[in-house]
Amino acid sequence: MTRSRLSLLSACALLVPLTLGAGASAAAPTESGSTRTTATAHAPALLTVVNPGFEQGSGGWQFTHGTGLATNYPHGGTKLIYLDSGAGNKVSQTVTASAQGTYDISAWIATGGANGAYVASVNGTVIASRTLPSASNYRRYTLSRITLARGDKLEIAFESGDGWVNADDLMVSPSSPADPRVSSSDPKIVEMFDWSKRKANSWVQLPGTQGPLNVDEGNTSGSGTGTYAASYWAGYANRSGYYSRDMAHQLAGAGVLGLSAENRTMLRSFAASATEEHKYYPVWALNFDAKTYLSIDYRSPTSFVREVPATFELVQKADEAYRWSGDSAYVNDPAMWDFYRHATNEFVDLHDGLKDNGTVKVAEGTGQGIFQGTASYNEQSDEPLAEAGDAIGSQYQAYLAMASLARGKGNPTLAATYGKKARDLKAYFNSTWSGTGSGGNMVRGYTTDGRALTGWGKENSWFMPMKQIIDPGARREAYLDYIDQQASGSGKPSNIEAITYLPDTFFKNNRSDTAWKWMKYVYDQKDIQHVNTKQGTNGDYPEVSFTLLGQTVEGLMGVVPNAPARALTTQSRLPSGMDWLKIDDLRIGAGTFSLRHDGTTKSTLTNASGASAYTWEARFPGTHSTIKVDGVPWRARTKVVDGTTYTYATPTVAPGRTVTVQVG
Repeated sequence: MTRSRLSLLSACALLVPLTLGAGASAAAPTESGSTRTTATAHAPALLTVVNPGFEQGSGGWQFTHGTGLATNYPHGGTKLIYLDSGAGNKVSQTVTASAQGTYDISAWIATGGANGAYVASVNGTVIASRTLPSASNYRRYTLSRITLARGDKLEIAFESGDGWVNADDLMVSPSSPADPRVSSSDPKIVEMFDWSKRKANSWVQLPGTQGPLNVDEGNTSGSGTGTYAASYWAGYANRSGYYSRDMAHQLAGAGVLGLSAENRTMLRSFAASATEEHKYYPVWALNFDAKTYLSIDYRSPTSFVREVPATFELVQKADEAYRWSGDSAYVNDPAMWDFYRHATNEFVDLHDGLKDNGTVKVAEGTGQGIFQGTASYNEQSDEPLAEAGDAIGSQYQAYLAMASLARGKGNPTLAATYGKKARDLKAYFNSTWSGTGSGGNMVRGYTTDGRALTGWGKENSWFMPMKQIIDPGARREAYLDYIDQQASGSGKPSNIEAITYLPDTFFKNNRSDTAWKWMKYVYDQKDIQHVNTKQGTNGDYPEVSFTLLGQTVEGLMGVVPNAPARALTTQSRLPSGMDWLKIDDLRIGAGTFSLRHDGTTKSTLTNASGASAYTWEARFPGTHSTIKVDGVPWRARTKVVDGTTYTYATPTVAPGRTVTVQVG
C-alpha cells in the first residue's frame, strides 16, 4: 500500500494534544512578513482529544484484542491504528466535556471490507455512527452535531467489520451556527445538500486549537505550532493553511452555514497582507493562525505566489460577506477598507504597463510564473499572459463591490465613482478588449508581446461570463455554448476544483439546466480519487462541498442577501424536472428564514426568527400580466437585469410571518 498525505493533526500530535477552547483573536502580518501579536487569551479547553494522530503511540486510547498500532499505511505522519477483521475488535477514547458545546468529529479511515463502524457515544448511549463501506483508499468520515453538556462522557470508537480497518488523524470542529435543511421533489438535491453541509463543516477549525504551522508535502512536520483562529480549510488538506482563491470560491457556502466569523477572519488576514512592500498583492496562503504566511508559497516579499484575479476576488467576496452577515467591520475596519482602496487604485496602477488600454486601466501579470505574478488562475497554461479574461472580469466585479461597500459606508460620491469605473471597464471590454469574434473566436487574453489569444483558456474563458463582464445577447450565449462544449469534451479540466466553477458560470447567466448538470457531475465524482493522490478523493477537496452549498442557495434558489439593508432578493432557477425546492434555517444577518420555490412562478418566504422585518424582492423571469401577494393582486412591475426581464414584487416580511408571491 502507498503512503498517503500528512495530516495536520498527526503533526500536531507530535507536539501537543488537540485542545479545544474558545476563540483567540488573529494578529495581522507586518509588511516584512513577521507578525504583530494581539490578544491570544482563550477560555479553558472545552474538550481535549489526546493523541489524535496516534504519533504518541497508544497514549489516550484503549485497545482490545485484534487491534494495535502500525506504521505500514499511515494517512499522515508515521503511525495509524488497525483493527483486524471479525467481531468485537475496538479502539476507543473517552473524554469529558468541561462545558456545553456542539461538535463534528472527523477521521480518515480505510477499510479492507464492509461493516466496520465509526461511533460516538455520550454517557454510554450511541448518538452518532457511520457504517463503513469497503474502501482501501483513505476517506474522511464525520459524525455531525454531537451536543455535549458539562460533565458528559464522550466515547469516540472505531469498531471492526468484515475486513481490516485503518484509522488516522482525528479532527474536532465546532458545529456550524446554522443547520440548513433542504427538501425537494428531487431526492438528488436533498442527498447532495445533506452530504455537502456535513462535509464542509468537517473542515472548520476550532479557535484556540494548538496546531502545526507550515506543513506541506515537503515539510511534513511543519515549523512549530500556533494558536488557530476561526478559519476553515480552503485548499489542499495536506497543508496547514487556507488559500485566497479557494476561500473566495468557498465563501458563499460558508455563509450558508453561518460561518461569518471564519469568513471575516480569513478575509481580514488577506487584506492585512496586501502591503505596499507586496505591491498591494495579498499573499496566496496563510496558516490557520491567520497571521503567518504559508511558507511553501511565500519565500520573501518579492518572491511569493500571486495571481491577479485573487486580489479583485477578495474585494468582491468582502462585499458578499458583508451582505450575508451584516457585519459592519467590512466597512469600518481600517485594514479591510485600506485593502479595498489599494486593490482598486494603486494595485491597478502598479500592474498596468505592458499593454496600452487607452483611458481604461487593466491590471496585468508578468507572464513569468506564479512567484512573479500571473494574470490568470490557469496555472496549467504556459502562455506568457499579460492580461487575462479572469483578471479583467474579476476587476470589473471588484469595482462593483467597491461601489456597494462605499454605499454601505455612507459615501455615495465614492460609490458613483466606482460605478462609473465598472461601466467604463465593461464597455471597453465589449467594444475593444474582447475583439469582434464569437464563440471560440472571442479574445480571452493578451500575451506580454501583445498577441491576442482566442480559443479555450479554462479559467480565463469561463470567468468572463461568470463575472458578467460580457454584454448580454447572442455573443454571450454563443460563448456559453462554447464553454459547455469544451468542458464536456477534451477541454475538461482534470482537477475537480476547476470544474466547481461551471455551475456558477451557468447559473449567473440563467442556464439552470446546464448549471444543474454540472452540479450533479461534481457530486457524482466525489468518491473518485483526486488527481493529486495525496489529497484523497475528490469529495475530500474542501472546495467541492462548500461550492455545492453555495450553488444550491445562490444558484438554484437565486438568493441574493442584503443583511445591512434588511433585505433579500430571490429568483427560482429550478431546472427541468425539479418541481419544488425548499430550504429551512437560512441565515441572513441576525435573521433565520425558510424559502420555497414551486417551479419558476411561485415563491414562499417565512421570516422564522429575528427582531427585524425584511424587504423581499421576489423576482420571476419574464413579463407577467398578474402578480399576487398572499392571493391579493399587486401592480405587476418589471425590470431588466443583465439582459433578462423580470416581474417582481417587494412585500415586507415581518418576524413570524409567511408571504407567498405568485405570477400568472
